[in-house]
Amino acid sequence: MPTATVELRNIEGTQASLGWAGAHTIVVDRPEGRAGGQGLGFNGAQLLGLALGGCFCNDLRYVAAEMGVTLGTVAVSVTIELGGEPLVATAATMTVTCRTAGGEDAAEVVERARKTCMVSNSLRQGVPVTIAMAA
Repeated sequence: MPTATVELRNIEGTQASLGWAGAHTIVVDRPEGRAGGQGLGFNGAQLLGLALGGCFCNDLRYVAAEMGVTLGTVAVSVTIELGGEPLVATAATMTVTCRTAGGEDAAEVVERARKTCMVSNSLRQGVPVTIAMAA
């Protein structure tokens, strides 16, 4: 079964974290003034939106390649709604603009990507989360 692992560590002199997978990095922080946050990076809701939208953008490219379609314009906007105590994501809305290199509508590419997007399918179906202390 395929897996993906990311690592996060605190950034010396801040209360932010540096996350990485392979050679790729990202900074995670809270908004300035919130629980020691300095606004140095993305918060959890933003990361959730980026995971959802980023995965969908990749799947648009995978599907287009399978269909032999060259994409031109790709624009994705994701809104994560939050509520409750503790705060949780209650809904996610993704708006997609996708056209071929020739300017034609790429609705079939979008529909196929919708059916195969790992992050959106995982969120829709629910995914068990285990949190354990390291030894």
